[in-house]
Amino acid sequence: MGASAAAIDSGQGASLSLRCDGCGAQIHVAVGLRTAKCPYCASPAVLERPADPSRPDPTFVLGFVVTKERALEQARAWIRRPLFAPGAFRRAVPSDVRGLYLPAYLYTAVANADYDAQIGENYTVVETYTTTDSKGNVVTRTRTKTVTEWRPLSGSWAAYVDDIVVTASAGLPNAELEQVEPFDMRALQRFSPTAISGWIAEDPSLTKEQCLTLARTETEAAIGKRLAGHMPGDSHRALEYRWKTQHEDLELIMLPVWVLAVKYAADQPPVRLVVNGQTGLVGGRAPLSWIKVGVSIALALAAIIAAVLFAGSK
Repeated sequence: MGASAAAIDSGQGASLSLRCDGCGAQIHVAVGLRTAKCPYCASPAVLERPADPSRPDPTFVLGFVVTKERALEQARAWIRRPLFAPGAFRRAVPSDVRGLYLPAYLYTAVANADYDAQIGENYTVVETYTTTDSKGNVVTRTRTKTVTEWRPLSGSWAAYVDDIVVTASAGLPNAELEQVEPFDMRALQRFSPTAISGWIAEDPSLTKEQCLTLARTETEAAIGKRLAGHMPGDSHRALEYRWKTQHEDLELIMLPVWVLAVKYAADQPPVRLVVNGQTGLVGGRAPLSWIKVGVSIALALAAIIAAVLFAGSK
């Protein structure tokens, strides 16, 4: 359902006023959100705003596949996994579960790169050496050794880049979005208000120029990774490249994510987890228990010292 909105200022921050098509109530929606649910009849509403370059309409949307129950299950499994996290965190129960459509930009471009590298080709040689056997006799033996021959390689490379996605939300940094990627872009659908009806949906809070900078940074890393996979031979080193892109395009899309809070200590802020609403992949940063870390380091040092002492006693 769509509803037109009018901007107001309540004295506690700007909001938008819209009339519910279900029961006729006039409700307020915070600026930055695209959706609302009427508190009287629970009818979902999607704001229909006049065209505004600073708040563009999405081009595509990906639907939710992962249910709230599965997102919670995935989050609970993730919480129990980090061995060096405090015990209270590993026993915590995630709360404040929210499914939302996150604004993001899908970046596509044609990438070109000129590269220089050293390519390694492996071959084996048989070498002769002398050693002392168990009886103290000097003996001559042979062994097989792998040798790498290095040669320079230069060239040009070009590819179509179509898998770069960056956040358009100041609330969820790009590093957190990367933790739950990839999304299956084959399931993209043309955006329509009904696709996000009933869900929390956020407007972009980063400018298109900011997102373009993020996308180009990711593209540089992606080009380096692809070039590394493109190198011939058994190994390579000293890879350097100069790159540029052509035919750049940014399309605003809406990504399905679940956001959860994990409160594990009264004196610590909650840990935010993000779950990919399409695949169930969980992202977050678990806190560290420095006591566990210290004990593990002490045990490792003790094991090394014991091994050295044992070897020296022979």
